[in-house]
Amino acid sequence: MSCSKIFSGNLPELIYEIIKCFRNDFSTLHSCILVNRLWCRLAIPLLWEDPFSIPTKNYNFIEIYLCTLNDDDFKSKLSEYDIKNYLFPYNSTLFNYPIFIKYLNTWKIISSIEKWVSTVILRKLMTEKWPTNHFTDSRSEFNFIRLTNKSLFKIFIENEVNLNTLEIETISYIYHDYFQDVLNLILQNSNFIHNIKNLKLHVGDTPFYYPFRDKNENNMIKKSLCQIINSQKNLKKILFSSNSLPLYQSILSLDNYNCSNTLNTIVFYCINFKNMTTLNKAFEQLNVLESVHIFYCYTLNIDFIQQIINLSRPFKLKSLFIDEILQIEPLKLLLEKSGRYLENCGFGFGYDTLKRQMLELIIKYCSNVKFFDFYGFENQIIYLAFNLIVSIKQNLNYLSINVCETFQLVDDIERSSLILRNLGQILPSKLEYLSLILHINASDFEIFLKNSQNIFIKKLLINNKMRKDSENILSYIKEYIMKEKRVKYLAIMDSFFNNSAEVLTKSKDLYYLKDEVKEFKSHDIKVQAYYDLFIKVYEFIKEM
Repeated sequence: MSCSKIFSGNLPELIYEIIKCFRNDFSTLHSCILVNRLWCRLAIPLLWEDPFSIPTKNYNFIEIYLCTLNDDDFKSKLSEYDIKNYLFPYNSTLFNYPIFIKYLNTWKIISSIEKWVSTVILRKLMTEKWPTNHFTDSRSEFNFIRLTNKSLFKIFIENEVNLNTLEIETISYIYHDYFQDVLNLILQNSNFIHNIKNLKLHVGDTPFYYPFRDKNENNMIKKSLCQIINSQKNLKKILFSSNSLPLYQSILSLDNYNCSNTLNTIVFYCINFKNMTTLNKAFEQLNVLESVHIFYCYTLNIDFIQQIINLSRPFKLKSLFIDEILQIEPLKLLLEKSGRYLENCGFGFGYDTLKRQMLELIIKYCSNVKFFDFYGFENQIIYLAFNLIVSIKQNLNYLSINVCETFQLVDDIERSSLILRNLGQILPSKLEYLSLILHINASDFEIFLKNSQNIFIKKLLINNKMRKDSENILSYIKEYIMKEKRVKYLAIMDSFFNNSAEVLTKSKDLYYLKDEVKEFKSHDIKVQAYYDLFIKVYEFIKEM
């Protein structure tokens, strides 16, 4: 049910648009609930779009969901676990909360249930001084979690929710039964996901790796995944993650034509393209495909690339991130065909010659890069990397540089100095995000700050891999950044290393220095925890 149906009458649309700006600011949304009835009714749907992803230790929302279940079988089974109905105190609720759900992730649901059981249910049982041996043995707990998982999905199915995103994610084979329960429910109720726009398949440490599992059981999972893909008629985005995914069958199912006129984005993450010999067949059927993203995949060899080259339509490769460069010729052919579409890229390890050639290829074919992630610099290619930054300067918006991946302390210090002395004068006038992981010498850092005085950086992250006797850079941050208000969000992590060996001795995050945080706030600069502000490349693209 849409918000317009829930809130009849003349709604102040402007207020609703303002509240929507706080979609991921949960504390502010909670405050909105307390303003008045109207604000409460506008904020509640946003808070309940994906409660399983809200970073909180409060899992009572599961009880609120369960009290809406019209399933006497579930309630009767509570007695098997010494759990009485009054442990779920909500006889009625102000809203029909299940209808607001927009995003479901199978793993996050299981994880939330496990935490709810350990932090809520078991605590209640102990408070009531019940004989916990009837519930806390591992098998009983497993069965109760499994029952709750199925019940939650039944609630969402019964309420005919308008689901936008479904993430089918499994972490370990020990969760196989939970996983199969969900797949069975989805396939038995195809209307539940018939209108989703985003389908994400993250299949990690699954039964496919375990030969002691029943082969028929594994084949059923593969078949179920393909059936789910085949059932989609309005799918806009699909994400394949992990080598254990039965990718070959899933990709082939794309030529079912159901999504040929809707699917516009495909993301591959940690996929092995070996033996994918009919990939071009599927891509030829996708009439509105606008972006393909490849993250840290394997076997990007000539056999795979040749299929892309042979496509009769453009292959709009928007992201290419590579852990290690093994062959340059396939990448050359790929960038010749698709480099003009590339917006996000990064690569790390590889022979110096191959890395230099890769940089030259990006400079030659990829003029529209917005996000550049580079680590493991070698001395002889740093200036080539500078040339790349200059060549993409008009579009560059996100830049991440990490020289501390070689485990050669002396060389890393030298490279860090070279970067700081040259980077400031070649950056664009505005950056959304700049992350520097360097061994920072204070004098070099001051040069960088002076050279970049006319640059505004919305999010600045500095991870200083300091030597034990190195000078603190915070005073320079205050002088050149804080007083000039050149950033909006700031995160600084100091990692102290032993002088004689690259051994981490301790780390310090600016976020936990409350007086410093308060001082920056007085200059309209928000200090955040380093790893909260740090962008994980895969997560960034996944949420684009």
